[in-house]
Amino acid sequence: MESRPQATAEASAGEIKSLQRCINDLVSVLALPAIWTGAGPSQIVSTLIDALLGMLQLDLAYARLNDPSGGAPIEMVRVAPSRKPAPHPREIGEMIDLWLGVDPRKWPALARNFFEDREISIVPFRLGLQGEFGLIVAGSQRADFPRQTEKLLLSVAANQAAIGLQEARLRGEQKRVASELDQRVAQRTEDLAAAIEELRKEVDERKLMEEKLRMEEIELKRSEALLAESQRLSSTGSFLWRVATNEITWSEQNYRTFQIDRKTPVSIALIESRLHPEDLILFKEHVERSRRNFGAMEIDFRILLPDRSIRYLHIVGHSSRDENGQVEYTGAVQDVTERRLSEEALGKAQSELAHVARVSSLGALTASLAHEIRQPITAALTDAKTCLRWLARDCPDIAEAQEAAARMVKGVTRASDIVSSVSLLFKKGAPQRELVDVNGLIQEMIILLRGEANRYSISIRADLAENLPRVIADRVQLQQVFMNLMLNGIEAMKEKNGGGELAIKSEADDGRLVISVTDTGIGLPQEKADQIFKAFFTTKTEGTGMGLPISRSIIESHGGRLWAAPSSGRGATFQFTLPTTIAESA
Repeated sequence: MESRPQATAEASAGEIKSLQRCINDLVSVLALPAIWTGAGPSQIVSTLIDALLGMLQLDLAYARLNDPSGGAPIEMVRVAPSRKPAPHPREIGEMIDLWLGVDPRKWPALARNFFEDREISIVPFRLGLQGEFGLIVAGSQRADFPRQTEKLLLSVAANQAAIGLQEARLRGEQKRVASELDQRVAQRTEDLAAAIEELRKEVDERKLMEEKLRMEEIELKRSEALLAESQRLSSTGSFLWRVATNEITWSEQNYRTFQIDRKTPVSIALIESRLHPEDLILFKEHVERSRRNFGAMEIDFRILLPDRSIRYLHIVGHSSRDENGQVEYTGAVQDVTERRLSEEALGKAQSELAHVARVSSLGALTASLAHEIRQPITAALTDAKTCLRWLARDCPDIAEAQEAAARMVKGVTRASDIVSSVSLLFKKGAPQRELVDVNGLIQEMIILLRGEANRYSISIRADLAENLPRVIADRVQLQQVFMNLMLNGIEAMKEKNGGGELAIKSEADDGRLVISVTDTGIGLPQEKADQIFKAFFTTKTEGTGMGLPISRSIIESHGGRLWAAPSSGRGATFQFTLPTTIAESA
């Protein structure tokens, strides 16, 4: 009977000892930032995985540090003493990617597999809210790994490392800015020293040099004033928002941006009083979401100033906790009005250029289009006369007259469809997105360009997949892409004295449409393959060099991609994709 209380006491003592060890380890982890002061990212991560390996008696500790400039990541690995040589960090990284998968959102909380003929459990932790700094993986052969205390310790360690890496990145940026400032100050000092030395050497021209120095000083002050004004207009203001108290602290730039007096206390209500009415509800939703779900925030909205002018603002921020554990957001407010207006102006200019390109292409097709329209109208006129003759007989033949009238309607309808297609391409206005049947659009363009192809004995073949899903797109812009690519193919075959085949193919592939336009013309020179999508580059004697750049711009604005595909035989092939996911869910 006494063994049971004794066992319970021993278990409690073991738990207390384990808890004490966990507390000691947490204290050690929390003390790491003091060691990291002034250290670089690699040193921070290396110190961390060394500490974790010893604290938790791990068999494996792996870290991957992302390069903010987009270069190859830095990988580090620590393993428990083994008779085998330590594996290369890249091999460990590939093994971990195989276990966990490439999408951090789908990582398992715990993965178990074999490593060096031993079964091992690994636990991944992202460095940073979105894993922007990299990841840390801890592994152990123990069956009970990780215990709850170990998971807590690893989580705290990852958070501490993310904070340290953020500070290291900020220190690097501060050093760079300070270095640039030092260089500018040194250059300015050197210029002033040279001016003073020149004054000393030219005593006889003292008055002239003094005047020159005075003018230089005036120009210097003017330059500094212009620089200060430029910084005022282009700088980004910062803010601190304490969620619990709604207290907001602004930088000077934000007061200028919102045109609010520096002495006015800042509040959410004050900000909302400056918001554009159409953006007020969206702003409130973002604020409430940030109150409930702590993390990163990013908001785009407009403000309406007292002079009725509108400014476009972009806010980014992230949450943290102050020394009292209260949530607060720190971030920046950037005035992006000029950029937005420039983007709108660029979009308008691109739309104007696309319209001019369409009109130019249609102008070159005048003869072919006239023939295509004249042919059904002439046939309709003949059928109309035939219909009248059948009706004018002593015993009118109604059946024959109806048949002639039906042919007449069909011919006039065909001519009307061609005119409607051409009129649509002449239309000028803002893009209008709608559900578009790409196969139907291809058939329309074949009818429109068939006359031009026939002029040079070129056949057009359509290989269109059945039940092709529709896409959300601007119909006129897609017509322009097809017209550019098909006319390019006709031009390429025309340069070979005519003849040949123009093939248009459509198919569905994994949530997107794939369209191919292939000709049997002179082909695309390999050395010019990288240049054909540059503006104003053309291989034609009378080309503008804008058809392919405009087509690529249109396809990319629809979320697709346009490229010149390798051709298995003669001629050239152009392919582009369009997403269908949005259209199918619409």
